[in-house]
Amino acid sequence: MNTPPLLVATDLAAIAVLAFAVYFPRHHRRDLVTAFLGINVGVLAVAMTLSQAAVGIGLGMGLFGVLSIIRLRSYEIAQHEIAYYFAALAIGLLNGIPEETSGLPVALTALLVGTLYVADHPRLFARHRARSLRLDSAYTDEAALRAQLEVLLGGRVVNLSVKGVDLVNDTTQVEVRYVVDAEVRAPRGRVPA
Repeated sequence: MNTPPLLVATDLAAIAVLAFAVYFPRHHRRDLVTAFLGINVGVLAVAMTLSQAAVGIGLGMGLFGVLSIIRLRSYEIAQHEIAYYFAALAIGLLNGIPEETSGLPVALTALLVGTLYVADHPRLFARHRARSLRLDSAYTDEAALRAQLEVLLGGRVVNLSVKGVDLVNDTTQVEVRYVVDAEVRAPRGRVPA
């Protein structure tokens, strides 16, 4: 059974809209855009291959088990690294399952690699940054905190989350997502991270 090209196009259009038009404008996490695109295209590719092969329930359950180990337990890996990890698994499955050589696994492998190339390209959302900071002042006013972060980071804050305010030690723990101003490369006196 072949997957109709219309369904592939629909899937790719839907994940692009979800990642670029819905998720990123709201949450500003570049690393998850890569993960969403990579995982989606990987699942699409594996599902298309499995739909072409006669597989038993045992193989299907085994593949499900292999794909479920993406989050390694020994240490936490970044979201974009999960996408690469999944892509590596998917490419192995794509090229290992077919009993005869055909163009489908080759084309799907190229699609998967191309997707990650584009989704994780340094120029894609290049000015967007994320930081976890501990400031040496306790901020209870979000507007004042936002203004201080914009000066400190040299950019426009698009999302911030206060993780803790310590009034005794006069500190604020914050996670911030921001867009670096085009003319500002790094805050004064600081080296870019």
